[in-house]
Amino acid sequence: MESVAAAAVPVWLPSDGCELSETEKESRVLASFSTLLMNRSQSVRLLVLTCLLALASGPARAASDHPVILIVGDSISAGFGVPVQQGYATLLEQQLQEHMAGIQVVNASVSGDTTQGGVARLPQLLEQHHPDLLLIELGGNDGLRGTPLKLIRQNIERMIRMAEERGTMVMLLGMQIPPNYGQRYTKGFADIYPQLAEQYDTLLVPFLLEGVATDPELMQGDGIHPTAEAQPILQQLVMDELQLWLELHQGE
Repeated sequence: MESVAAAAVPVWLPSDGCELSETEKESRVLASFSTLLMNRSQSVRLLVLTCLLALASGPARAASDHPVILIVGDSISAGFGVPVQQGYATLLEQQLQEHMAGIQVVNASVSGDTTQGGVARLPQLLEQHHPDLLLIELGGNDGLRGTPLKLIRQNIERMIRMAEERGTMVMLLGMQIPPNYGQRYTKGFADIYPQLAEQYDTLLVPFLLEGVATDPELMQGDGIHPTAEAQPILQQLVMDELQLWLELHQGE
């Protein structure tokens, strides 16, 4: 087991000796914590997560007095073909508010979006909403278009880094594509999410449509988008993975 001393976080100082502002100091500490989070055991990880949550409530993240969860996804999270109030994002916010009053779920998902679109949109979304947790549900459209796996992975990785550099925790909502794309591509695509989750110690739902995609009664006629009846299943899959994050916030 690693000692707590091994978890010491360096705070980088400017080489020219100039004094940093409080916001700059905090940003550098958050970046250091994020780097540490990628390379430590589970016990130290919990300690770092707690520290990140404490820092996230400081001046640089003071845009909201309540926790904010930001969802950046495609039509699955946008709720294509489903009334907004029945989508899993709305149901998730309602359930979370039973545990933590004032928590907000911002659904910035766009039908048809890709990982490249997410990379382009994310900086402004992070600046606008100052989320405590980012849910990334992208890649499905890339996969259906046969986008090179290396590019899909690089884009998702860039989004993770953008968030963690700001002290925002990340949850990956994994996707899968039909087997007719070939075993090598299909498996390689599905593996992107758990591999990145392990590399960056993010939260992970391996497959957001688990128990839904193979049930015709829970899928719309296009065979791609879940029905309104499937939304509570998606909500619960996300909620189950949110428990650690929720417990840490409730312990503040």
